[in-house]
Amino acid sequence: MRVRLGLTLSAVVLTAFAWVGAADAAEIKVTLLGTGTPTPRLSSFSASTLVEAGSERLIFDFGRGSSIRLFQKKIPLGSITAHFITHLHSDHVVGLPDMWLTGWIGTPYGSRKSPMVIYGPKGTVAMTENLTKAFSEDIRIRVADEDYPPAGVAFDAHDIEPGLAYDHNGVKVTAIEVNHGEKIKPAFGYIIEFDGKKVVLSGDTRPDQRVAKAAAGADLLIHEVAIIDPTLLKSYPNYRAIEDHHTSPEEAGKIFSTAKPKLAVYSHIVFATLPPVQDVPEEALIARTRTTYDGPLLVGRDLMSFTISDEVKAFAPDGTAIKPPVAGQ
Repeated sequence: MRVRLGLTLSAVVLTAFAWVGAADAAEIKVTLLGTGTPTPRLSSFSASTLVEAGSERLIFDFGRGSSIRLFQKKIPLGSITAHFITHLHSDHVVGLPDMWLTGWIGTPYGSRKSPMVIYGPKGTVAMTENLTKAFSEDIRIRVADEDYPPAGVAFDAHDIEPGLAYDHNGVKVTAIEVNHGEKIKPAFGYIIEFDGKKVVLSGDTRPDQRVAKAAAGADLLIHEVAIIDPTLLKSYPNYRAIEDHHTSPEEAGKIFSTAKPKLAVYSHIVFATLPPVQDVPEEALIARTRTTYDGPLLVGRDLMSFTISDEVKAFAPDGTAIKPPVAGQ
């Protein structure tokens, strides 16, 4: 009887918890859960984006701390409809075990009772199989000791190719291949479409006209960017490879100018200096982008959000409305 009562109370709290932050029926809501990179900055967790459209809640990438950001938004991990991976670099998947296992726990912030649906490049299925083996003792204990449903810790994983990956409840997700380097294949960007609205996520990429083509006329284009201090290239040669795998502000500006989205936003912001800095300054990013692009532009911050209905609206992490500046403002 005590267990039944606990489950009932949990279900009531879960309903209230899940209601917060839900998108209106005819809009897309996008929240930047992580705008950073492997750099362990407190202010910018690594890559993760939440897209809410109609009844669908979708996560793109599982960066460090993505589960914490969902908790801050009062969105249960177990309420996510489907999960997508751009590529298998660690900073994009390191949060997967946390999202998976914490989302299974029978609490208001978890309570997944059906398999975790996940789509990604080749290697995604193998990764989920190996994670299940790695955490087999935790799974065994929680099923036996806490009576959690085994279905909630199962994976429904898919290795996908470029093209339509997901089509449910009026929401379509299409994977596009992007150029993150010759040895990092495949790497994907994603197009999310709902009710005539379109959001494009570049994923990690060098400047790629396939992104510009996919984002033509998009309501929102979220694109990666990289600035690396030249002195780092002398002391840490690996930064040369990092720089070669990403897009400079000037190159990103050209993509924006070609695509002409209603709003361009930077996320997955590689900002490497010697010595490292805790926060990413916006001025350098904006100034260099403005040499090739004069349209609406924002530098993403964790928990910044956007709503897309008849117009695109932007909100600071504290919920305050933002007017995206254009050149000269």
